[in-house]
Amino acid sequence: MENIKPDSNVLVEIVQTKMPFGKYKGTLVSDIPVSYLEWMHSKGFPPGKLGMMLATVYEIKTNGLTEILFKVKRVVAKKIERL
Repeated sequence: MENIKPDSNVLVEIVQTKMPFGKYKGTLVSDIPVSYLEWMHSKGFPPGKLGMMLATVYEIKTNGLTEILFKVKRVVAKKIERL
C-alpha cells in the first residue's frame, strides 16, 4: 500500500472558495450549513475539485471537527494581514 499524504492546501482552499451555484451561492464552502451538506451527500456531490471540497467539509462537520476550519481561517487571516 502506498503512503498517501493529505494535502493541507485543500483546507486553505476550503476556507477561501465560494460556492459557485445553488442556495448558498457566494458562501464560503467552509460556511455551508451541515444540513445542506447532508442533502448534497444524499444527492451526490458534484464531480471534480468542488465536490471533493464539499465532501471534505461534510466529513469535518459531521464528525464534530469544525474547530479545524476555524483554526485554518485564523491562520489564513493572519497571513493576509501580514501582506
